[in-house]
Parts: sequence; C-alpha cells; structure tokens
Amino acid sequence: MPHILVDHDATLREVLDRRRFAHELHALAAKTVDGITVESCKTRFRCVDDVVIAHDEPQQALIHVDFAILPGRTTETRTALGQAVLDLVRSHTAAATDLTVHASVEVRDLDAAYAKHVKPVTTQG
Repeated sequence: MPHILVDHDATLREVLDRRRFAHELHALAAKTVDGITVESCKTRFRCVDDVVIAHDEPQQALIHVDFAILPGRTTETRTALGQAVLDLVRSHTAAATDLTVHASVEVRDLDAAYAKHVKPVTTQG
C-alpha cells in the first residue's frame, strides 16, 4: 500500500520520465499522508496506444493516476494528495507543448477485502 496505476497516452512516451515521476510520486505520498512510506509505494505504468478524446481531435493526450490507499484517511487528506499528485503530473508533462494534455487523478480507498503478502529475498547459505 499504496497501489498506484498510471495510464498514459502513447504520445506522452517521450515526454514522461516514468522512473523519475514514480520516485517523486512516492516521496510526495510519504510526505502528504501519514502511514505511507516510500518503501510501501508501488507504481505501475500502462502506455495506451488507442485513446480517443472528444471528437478525436489531433494533438490530444491523456494521463490518469489511480491512487489506492488503505481506508481511514479524511476527505481533506485524500483531496490534498489528489491535488499534489495532479500538480506533479502537470510538472512532468509540461514539456509536451505541442499537445493538449488531459490529466486526472483519483484517490480511492482499497476495498476491505484487500490482502497482501511480501516474500523477502532468501539467500542460500
């Protein structure tokens, strides 16, 4: 926890430095929400080739961040996290000056049925 999924348009592939974005996103989450550590963050990226925006106008791009956290955070905390993530997205896509970038963020609670297991590295000795 948290689980972060970033869907982005293929047109942002050259602009978005995914690793740098993820590292900054993890630090931002740890700073913004009590109980989140950088070590607990997991981010996946999905590059989508086929995105249709409005009437399929050219030079449009999409990026959406789905940010799932354990329940119990206040609306204010989730809102602050969402705005901070959106600001980070905007800074990381600012170089896409030839595109209209549609950016969005959803901060949501993980379902009560969420479960996880972490298998540590084992060494033979």
